[in-house]
Amino acid sequence: MAQKCELCGKGPQFGNNISHAHNTTRRRWNPNLQAVKAQVNGNSQRMKVCTSCIKAGKIVKG
Repeated sequence: MAQKCELCGKGPQFGNNISHAHNTTRRRWNPNLQAVKAQVNGNSQRMKVCTSCIKAGKIVKG
């Protein structure tokens, strides 16, 4: 499954590793996803959610 938050849609960002010799290679920053059980329409459902959504209270654990 993709590295994507199921609530806000946050996904990986891309950039470069830059060495001291200024060699560049592509790299990616993944969001901090956690597998949580959340209440969705009264049912408990497993979701991949980023920690910023959990901290903001966008989900109800259950």
